[in-house]
Amino acid sequence: MNSDRSDALDRSDVSERLEIATDALAELRGIFAGEEPLKAALDRVATGAAGVIPDADAVTITVLTDDGPDSVAWTDERYLALDAAQYGAGRGPCLESASSHRPVRAATSASLEQWPEFCEAAEQAGIKACLAVPLLLEATSPAPGVPARTAVELVGALNLYSHSSNAYDPFDEALMRLFSTEATLAISNARRWQSLRDHVRNLETALISRAEIDQAKGVLMAVHQYSAEEAFATLVEQSQNRNVKVRRVAQELLDSIRKPS
Repeated sequence: MNSDRSDALDRSDVSERLEIATDALAELRGIFAGEEPLKAALDRVATGAAGVIPDADAVTITVLTDDGPDSVAWTDERYLALDAAQYGAGRGPCLESASSHRPVRAATSASLEQWPEFCEAAEQAGIKACLAVPLLLEATSPAPGVPARTAVELVGALNLYSHSSNAYDPFDEALMRLFSTEATLAISNARRWQSLRDHVRNLETALISRAEIDQAKGVLMAVHQYSAEEAFATLVEQSQNRNVKVRRVAQELLDSIRKPS
């Protein structure tokens, strides 16, 4: 990207920008150390990125999924159209950053031939510059019996949009590369925490189901003098005949004997 600004390292605001970046990184480390849902972590990463780069008028986060790219966090929903234009066309700075694993700086005035769809959406939104930085995570642990992977898992890109055509220089890029490194730690931690929370909830549900099924078996054993195997077989038979889960059959049986006469 061409810029008529002098070398960023010679500017008087470098110290201030480094201080802002340091504060933002400290905030991210707080996410990494804590327990926070993935969506909340992504929102805070987007907000933090906007704080690191003063020229960033809007920030979005693109995630690549099996169904295609998707915007999962943003600081201003009015600029989601820029992401959507890239997804629809299958090209643009955020997708290039995600696919190349490299930061991409672009001025819309110089990118019309390369990304016409994005540039048209940017013009309508008054956006004149973009900086996209890849977000990469280590591959998740495989299931038992599946060979371990050592490659990184691509999450997507952190996208910064600006109304200034002179926004984003190599110093901004360096700051965002540092920020994105910390951001991946925050996102990884949030994913692990959310996965653990979901696993615990599934275990709790399984334990509750087991307890209710055991109680229902006990009722059948007491009323009909069934063995434990016969009682469970009765529950399973009703489950299959009605095409509902065994737990529901057990719940309904327990509810029926709890109702007042």
